[in-house]
Amino acid sequence: MSMKAQKPCVEKSGVHTFIDDQLNRGDEISESLVNAIEASDISVIVFSESYASSRWCLDELVKILDCKKEYAQIVIPVFYRVDPSDVRNRTGSFGDSFSKLAERLKVNTEELRSWRNALKEAATLSGFHSLNMR
Repeated sequence: MSMKAQKPCVEKSGVHTFIDDQLNRGDEISESLVNAIEASDISVIVFSESYASSRWCLDELVKILDCKKEYAQIVIPVFYRVDPSDVRNRTGSFGDSFSKLAERLKVNTEELRSWRNALKEAATLSGFHSLNMR
């Protein structure tokens, strides 16, 4: 997922979406993105094979799940060409991506634990699996 800055997009239906395509590699998620996540009623998380190779995606996931707990935000996972069990258990190519990120960044144990817990929690939510859709 390419990330940089947020561009609000308003559809005629009143649905506001945010595309975070202006972040540079290594940057933390921006305050405006955190605010957009907090202001959302629904978050859709699209898990792919490369999802776990992105610190931004994992940081956003943690924030989204915090908002689920704090504000009762609805969270809908979409598993795009990745099995939910691979996300939950960090196995297969999804797990390989996660392990490589952890090695590359040398992140602290608490941050790793936070990401692992978030992946496990999100993968247990009812969502959509691309292999089951046309």
